[in-house]
Amino acid sequence: MYYPDEIIEEVRMKSDIVEVVGQAVTLKKAGVNYKGLCPFHGEKTPSFVVSPGKQIYHCFGCGAGGNVISFMMNYENMTFPEALKALADRAGIKLPEAQSSEESRKRARERERIMALLKDAATFYYNELRSPEGKYGMEYFLKRKLSPETLRSFGLGYAGKDNKICSYLKEKGYSDSEIMAAGLVHADEKRGMRDKFWNRVMFPIMDINNHVIAFGGRVMGDGEPKYLNSPETLVFEKSKNLYGLNVARKSRKGYLIACEGYMDVISLHQAGFTEAVASLGTAFTEDHARILSRYTKDVRLTYDSDAAGIKAALRAIPILNGAGIRARIIHMEPYKDPDEFIKALGPEEFQKRIDEAEQSLSFEIHTMQKGYDISDPEGRTLFQQSMAKRLSAIDNEIERNNYTEAFSTEYMMDPGMLKRAVEQEKLLSGAGNTGERWMPKVREEKAPPGKKGVNEAQKLLLTYISDEPEKVYPAIKPFIEPGDFSEGILRTCAEELFKQIEENDLRIGAIVSRFEEPEEQRLIAEIFDTGLDPSLSTAERENALTDLVIKVKKDSLKRQSFDDDEDPISRTIKEKKVLEKLEKMRITI
Repeated sequence: MYYPDEIIEEVRMKSDIVEVVGQAVTLKKAGVNYKGLCPFHGEKTPSFVVSPGKQIYHCFGCGAGGNVISFMMNYENMTFPEALKALADRAGIKLPEAQSSEESRKRARERERIMALLKDAATFYYNELRSPEGKYGMEYFLKRKLSPETLRSFGLGYAGKDNKICSYLKEKGYSDSEIMAAGLVHADEKRGMRDKFWNRVMFPIMDINNHVIAFGGRVMGDGEPKYLNSPETLVFEKSKNLYGLNVARKSRKGYLIACEGYMDVISLHQAGFTEAVASLGTAFTEDHARILSRYTKDVRLTYDSDAAGIKAALRAIPILNGAGIRARIIHMEPYKDPDEFIKALGPEEFQKRIDEAEQSLSFEIHTMQKGYDISDPEGRTLFQQSMAKRLSAIDNEIERNNYTEAFSTEYMMDPGMLKRAVEQEKLLSGAGNTGERWMPKVREEKAPPGKKGVNEAQKLLLTYISDEPEKVYPAIKPFIEPGDFSEGILRTCAEELFKQIEENDLRIGAIVSRFEEPEEQRLIAEIFDTGLDPSLSTAERENALTDLVIKVKKDSLKRQSFDDDEDPISRTIKEKKVLEKLEKMRITI
């Protein structure tokens, strides 16, 4: 599915980024730009900048950046078509029918029907809870001390003891095949279609856009299974959805809380902890971690404090670390779960437990220690060997040494002895090839010596040009061309920027649209928003600009000397003349 470029550009140009971002972020004027607290990571000092002239945003704290379309995609977690349609509706633009195959159009229609059906089913269950037949369900929720507002905001409902939902949906015009495709019924030849959810309180499961995509149901009484979830359907995959994320993703606390179940999430939200989410009747997966990583790099685990909960936390830790997320453990002892804790001690005490959450490695080591009798020499030796093996998996040497020293102090061990044991384990395990499971660092491509400074110079030069194109571009044009910039994103940016200025049609936001990957869009925003010191005088800016032009041109000449087949002597003479000219040059604006 795709839209023509001219339509995308029309939507982008008619969607003022300051107005769109301003609905989500409190912005204040700061010179020619606007600043606010970044909506993509927790911060107390504003580092999020929106440029009305360039129609881009960029956070100097976490690096988020892009244009108005990418903001909608990242903030609202929308797909590109969804973001484009939302902005088009806002701007009063009617989008043409997106070009797609008949098969994809058929699948889209099926999805729309199932989503509509599930919304109607949620309304039915919601009303049933408030009917005489729903008194058992209402008594359960009231016993759990849920407020009317919580019942409403989570759309909680009830499925009775008779087969009503199937008849209700048929009356609404849905076919048997649609009802079955939505996962709400069982069907067999003898008894026909029967309600899947029977005598259960109902938890609508919503996607991040607040659409009902499935249900969870808790049985009333002693029936089995205690909790029952919708099967996977065209609109629902258990491993790719998290309960409560539609609300939690808007939290600005800088972290999310991962729980075990529906009631944990609901109780936490009611107590004011709207950053809580839970997996849906399945073990925590890599897909769950990838989803969470879009919103935070800090997850606090609040699994039950029993053996099963500890086991689940230990399984989740390496999965979160593998997605680049720092995991911490919230301790709730002597209570089993967040609901019990908050009812007994209140939200303020729970916040203290959040603030005191234990680093995941400490949790692993302390849990490991409980399996050994360290008062016995043999048990202590086995524990120390296990601890050394775990520490050897930490890839970062500084981090590994810090933890080695910390645990040697805690367990009254000779730090040198433990360090030697760790290094020995590291050698035996193949130089720490399990280390990436422990809090991996994002592996950035390292630029060759001196290259990073050249790239920064190129970014600064592009920022200078885009800030004052009518002054700076004519001044640098005799010396610099797009080919002088490094291949890849920087050169593409230069080519587009120079072309737009030549055509008197400067649109930085359109350059962002040329790139599809979020990381590329972030880099474009960073390139065109590289910090310039506003306090510089005109003379100082001219000096800085001259230095940048010389640095970029020198690097370009050096690259060309390796890329062409020209006679080395002739090339050296030519380079010398250019360099002499550059040294005498001064850019004036």
